[in-house]
Amino acid sequence: MNRLDHLRTLITGGTTGIGLETARQFLAEGARVAITGHDPIRLAQAQAELGSNVLAIACDAGNVAAQQQLADTLKSEFGGLDAVFINAGVADFRPVEAFDEAAFDRTMAINLKGPFFLVQKLLPLLANPSSIVLNTSINARIGMPNSSVYAASKAGLISMARTLSGELIGRGIRVNAVSPGPVSTPLYGKMGLATEQLQDLAQHITSQVPLARFGNPVEIAQAVVFFASGESSFIVGSELVVDGGTSNI
Repeated sequence: MNRLDHLRTLITGGTTGIGLETARQFLAEGARVAITGHDPIRLAQAQAELGSNVLAIACDAGNVAAQQQLADTLKSEFGGLDAVFINAGVADFRPVEAFDEAAFDRTMAINLKGPFFLVQKLLPLLANPSSIVLNTSINARIGMPNSSVYAASKAGLISMARTLSGELIGRGIRVNAVSPGPVSTPLYGKMGLATEQLQDLAQHITSQVPLARFGNPVEIAQAVVFFASGESSFIVGSELVVDGGTSNI
Protein backbone atom coordinates (compact mmCIF):
# COMPACT_ATOMS: atom_id res chain seq x y z
CA MET A 1 0.00 0.00 0.00
CA ASN A 2 1.01 3.62 -0.50
CA ARG A 3 -1.20 5.45 1.96
CA LEU A 4 1.49 8.08 2.52
CA ASP A 5 2.69 8.35 -1.06
CA HIS A 6 4.97 11.38 -1.49
CA LEU A 7 3.97 12.85 1.89
CA ARG A 8 6.73 14.78 3.64
CA THR A 9 6.96 13.43 7.17
CA LEU A 10 8.85 13.98 10.41
CA ILE A 11 9.35 11.48 13.23
CA THR A 12 11.03 12.75 16.38
CA GLY A 13 12.94 10.20 18.42
CA GLY A 14 13.21 8.06 15.30
CA THR A 15 16.35 6.12 16.15
CA THR A 16 14.97 3.26 18.26
CA GLY A 17 11.77 1.53 19.33
CA ILE A 18 8.45 2.96 18.22
CA GLY A 19 10.02 5.86 16.35
CA LEU A 20 12.34 3.68 14.27
CA GLU A 21 9.57 1.22 13.45
CA THR A 22 7.26 4.09 12.47
CA ALA A 23 9.95 5.35 10.10
CA ARG A 24 10.05 1.89 8.50
CA GLN A 25 6.28 1.85 8.12
CA PHE A 26 6.19 5.39 6.70
CA LEU A 27 8.83 4.44 4.12
CA ALA A 28 6.89 1.31 3.20
CA GLU A 29 3.84 3.50 2.64
CA GLY A 30 5.71 5.77 0.22
CA ALA A 31 6.52 8.75 2.46
CA ARG A 32 9.56 10.99 2.44
CA VAL A 33 10.92 10.66 5.97
CA ALA A 34 12.97 12.79 8.34
CA ILE A 35 13.93 11.47 11.77
CA THR A 36 15.52 13.14 14.76
CA GLY A 37 17.71 11.81 17.53
CA HIS A 38 19.92 13.11 20.31
CA ASP A 39 22.60 10.42 20.26
CA PRO A 40 24.79 10.82 17.14
CA ILE A 41 25.78 7.14 17.09
CA ARG A 42 22.21 5.86 17.19
CA LEU A 43 21.18 8.52 14.66
CA ALA A 44 23.83 7.32 12.22
CA GLN A 45 22.86 3.69 12.82
CA ALA A 46 19.19 4.45 12.16
CA GLN A 47 19.97 6.27 8.94
CA ALA A 48 22.17 3.40 7.77
CA GLU A 49 19.34 0.97 8.47
CA LEU A 50 16.59 3.07 6.91
CA GLY A 51 18.57 4.19 3.86
CA SER A 52 20.34 7.25 2.56
CA ASN A 53 17.11 8.87 1.39
CA VAL A 54 16.03 9.35 4.99
CA LEU A 55 16.93 12.74 6.44
CA ALA A 56 18.54 12.25 9.87
CA ILE A 57 18.71 15.39 12.01
CA ALA A 58 20.43 15.77 15.36
CA CYS A 59 18.06 17.48 17.78
CA ASP A 60 17.63 17.82 21.54
CA ALA A 61 13.89 17.29 22.04
CA GLY A 62 13.86 19.30 25.26
CA ASN A 63 15.67 22.37 23.93
CA VAL A 64 13.31 25.09 22.68
CA ALA A 65 15.92 26.77 20.46
CA ALA A 66 16.64 23.41 18.82
CA GLN A 67 13.02 23.18 17.66
CA GLN A 68 13.47 26.30 15.54
CA GLN A 69 16.68 24.89 14.10
CA LEU A 70 14.85 21.68 13.26
CA ALA A 71 12.08 23.62 11.53
CA ASP A 72 14.64 25.60 9.52
CA THR A 73 16.35 22.41 8.37
CA LEU A 74 13.06 20.85 7.32
CA LYS A 75 12.06 23.96 5.40
CA SER A 76 15.35 23.84 3.53
CA GLU A 77 15.22 20.12 2.79
CA PHE A 78 11.50 19.40 2.34
CA GLY A 79 9.92 22.80 1.80
CA GLY A 80 6.99 21.80 3.98
CA LEU A 81 5.43 18.93 5.93
CA ASP A 82 2.34 16.78 5.57
CA ALA A 83 2.60 14.61 8.70
CA VAL A 84 4.45 14.80 12.02
CA PHE A 85 4.83 12.10 14.67
CA ILE A 86 6.06 13.66 17.91
CA ASN A 87 7.50 10.63 19.59
CA ALA A 88 10.72 11.63 21.37
CA GLY A 89 10.37 11.21 25.10
CA VAL A 90 11.95 10.12 28.35
CA ALA A 91 10.60 7.83 31.08
CA ASP A 92 11.91 8.52 34.58
CA PHE A 93 10.17 6.33 37.13
CA ARG A 94 10.89 6.95 40.81
CA PRO A 95 8.99 7.57 44.05
CA VAL A 96 7.69 11.08 44.68
CA GLU A 97 10.25 11.74 47.41
CA ALA A 98 13.13 10.77 45.09
CA PHE A 99 12.45 13.55 42.57
CA ASP A 100 14.39 16.79 42.57
CA GLU A 101 13.65 19.88 40.50
CA ALA A 102 16.23 19.06 37.84
CA ALA A 103 14.74 15.62 37.18
CA PHE A 104 11.22 17.04 37.11
CA ASP A 105 12.24 19.77 34.67
CA ARG A 106 14.07 17.33 32.39
CA THR A 107 10.99 15.13 31.97
CA MET A 108 8.70 18.08 31.36
CA ALA A 109 11.13 19.70 28.92
CA ILE A 110 11.48 16.61 26.74
CA ASN A 111 7.97 15.21 27.00
CA LEU A 112 5.84 18.37 27.01
CA LYS A 113 7.61 21.70 26.54
CA GLY A 114 9.69 20.56 23.59
CA PRO A 115 6.71 19.09 21.73
CA PHE A 116 4.64 22.24 22.30
CA PHE A 117 7.29 24.51 20.86
CA LEU A 118 8.05 22.10 18.04
CA VAL A 119 4.43 22.33 16.93
CA GLN A 120 4.68 26.11 17.17
CA LYS A 121 7.82 26.27 15.03
CA LEU A 122 6.45 23.83 12.45
CA LEU A 123 3.20 25.70 11.86
CA PRO A 124 4.50 27.67 8.85
CA LEU A 125 5.60 24.40 7.23
CA LEU A 126 2.45 22.34 7.74
CA ALA A 127 0.34 21.83 4.65
CA ASN A 128 -3.44 22.04 4.37
CA PRO A 129 -4.37 19.26 4.98
CA SER A 130 -1.80 17.79 7.35
CA SER A 131 -1.64 15.60 10.45
CA ILE A 132 0.14 15.78 13.80
CA VAL A 133 0.27 12.65 15.97
CA LEU A 134 1.42 12.87 19.59
CA ASN A 135 2.83 9.80 21.34
CA THR A 136 1.37 9.79 24.84
CA SER A 137 0.91 6.88 27.28
CA ILE A 138 -1.72 5.01 29.25
CA ASN A 139 0.28 6.00 32.34
CA ALA A 140 -1.66 9.25 32.17
CA ARG A 141 -4.78 7.25 33.06
CA ILE A 142 -3.96 4.25 35.23
CA GLY A 143 -2.33 5.68 38.39
CA MET A 144 0.82 3.55 38.24
CA PRO A 145 3.07 4.02 41.29
CA ASN A 146 6.39 5.81 40.70
CA SER A 147 5.15 7.34 37.44
CA SER A 148 3.83 10.66 38.77
CA VAL A 149 5.99 13.04 36.74
CA TYR A 150 6.06 10.91 33.59
CA ALA A 151 2.28 10.45 33.74
CA ALA A 152 1.71 14.17 34.24
CA SER A 153 3.81 15.00 31.19
CA LYS A 154 1.87 12.52 29.06
CA ALA A 155 -1.46 13.77 30.39
CA GLY A 156 -0.39 17.20 29.21
CA LEU A 157 0.16 15.81 25.71
CA ILE A 158 -3.29 14.23 25.66
CA SER A 159 -4.78 17.58 26.62
CA MET A 160 -2.66 19.29 23.98
CA ALA A 161 -4.02 16.97 21.29
CA ARG A 162 -7.53 18.17 22.12
CA THR A 163 -6.83 21.87 22.52
CA LEU A 164 -4.55 22.18 19.52
CA SER A 165 -7.16 20.38 17.45
CA GLY A 166 -9.65 23.12 18.19
CA GLU A 167 -7.10 25.81 17.45
CA LEU A 168 -5.49 24.38 14.31
CA ILE A 169 -8.31 22.64 12.47
CA GLY A 170 -9.10 25.88 10.63
CA ARG A 171 -5.66 25.57 9.02
CA GLY A 172 -6.42 22.03 7.94
CA ILE A 173 -4.14 20.54 10.61
CA ARG A 174 -5.54 17.51 12.43
CA VAL A 175 -4.04 16.65 15.82
CA ASN A 176 -4.51 13.23 17.40
CA ALA A 177 -2.76 11.05 19.97
CA VAL A 178 -1.73 7.44 20.36
CA SER A 179 -1.47 6.11 23.91
CA PRO A 180 0.61 2.92 24.04
CA GLY A 181 0.60 0.48 26.89
CA PRO A 182 3.71 -1.58 27.65
CA VAL A 183 5.71 -2.03 24.46
CA SER A 184 8.96 -3.93 23.90
CA THR A 185 11.38 -1.07 23.30
CA PRO A 186 14.83 -0.02 24.60
CA LEU A 187 13.04 2.41 26.93
CA TYR A 188 13.00 -0.09 29.77
CA GLY A 189 16.74 -0.67 29.45
CA LYS A 190 17.31 3.02 30.17
CA MET A 191 15.73 2.84 33.61
CA GLY A 192 18.97 1.91 35.35
CA LEU A 193 17.68 -1.43 36.67
CA ALA A 194 19.69 -4.63 36.96
CA THR A 195 18.83 -7.53 34.65
CA GLU A 196 16.98 -9.41 37.38
CA GLN A 197 15.01 -6.31 38.30
CA LEU A 198 14.06 -5.77 34.66
CA GLN A 199 12.88 -9.37 34.39
CA ASP A 200 10.78 -9.02 37.53
CA LEU A 201 9.33 -5.75 36.22
CA ALA A 202 8.50 -7.35 32.86
CA GLN A 203 6.71 -10.23 34.57
CA HIS A 204 4.72 -7.87 36.74
CA ILE A 205 3.72 -5.68 33.79
CA THR A 206 2.74 -8.70 31.69
CA SER A 207 0.48 -9.91 34.48
CA GLN A 208 -1.45 -6.62 34.22
CA VAL A 209 -2.11 -6.95 30.46
CA PRO A 210 -5.22 -8.90 29.46
CA LEU A 211 -3.46 -10.07 26.29
CA ALA A 212 -0.64 -11.35 28.56
CA ARG A 213 2.21 -9.85 26.56
CA PHE A 214 4.02 -6.65 25.71
CA GLY A 215 3.04 -4.85 22.54
CA ASN A 216 5.33 -4.72 19.52
CA PRO A 217 6.53 -1.37 18.13
CA VAL A 218 4.92 -2.19 14.78
CA GLU A 219 1.50 -2.30 16.46
CA ILE A 220 1.93 1.31 17.54
CA ALA A 221 3.50 2.35 14.25
CA GLN A 222 0.53 1.07 12.28
CA ALA A 223 -1.79 3.22 14.39
CA VAL A 224 0.39 6.24 13.60
CA VAL A 225 0.26 5.44 9.87
CA PHE A 226 -3.54 5.44 10.13
CA PHE A 227 -3.59 8.86 11.78
CA ALA A 228 -1.09 10.27 9.28
CA SER A 229 -3.04 9.02 6.28
CA GLY A 230 -6.24 10.13 4.65
CA GLU A 231 -8.00 7.14 6.16
CA SER A 232 -8.42 9.17 9.37
CA SER A 233 -9.50 12.38 7.66
CA PHE A 234 -12.63 12.72 9.85
CA ILE A 235 -10.80 12.06 13.13
CA VAL A 236 -9.71 15.12 15.09
CA GLY A 237 -8.56 15.51 18.69
CA SER A 238 -8.85 11.80 19.40
CA GLU A 239 -6.77 9.44 21.51
CA LEU A 240 -6.25 5.89 20.27
CA VAL A 241 -5.31 3.60 23.16
CA VAL A 242 -3.09 0.71 22.07
CA ASP A 243 -2.45 -1.22 25.27
CA GLY A 244 -3.69 -4.80 25.00
CA GLY A 245 -6.58 -3.91 27.29
CA THR A 246 -4.42 -2.78 30.21
CA SER A 247 -6.36 0.40 30.95
CA ASN A 248 -9.70 -1.41 30.81
CA ILE A 249 -9.23 -3.48 33.95
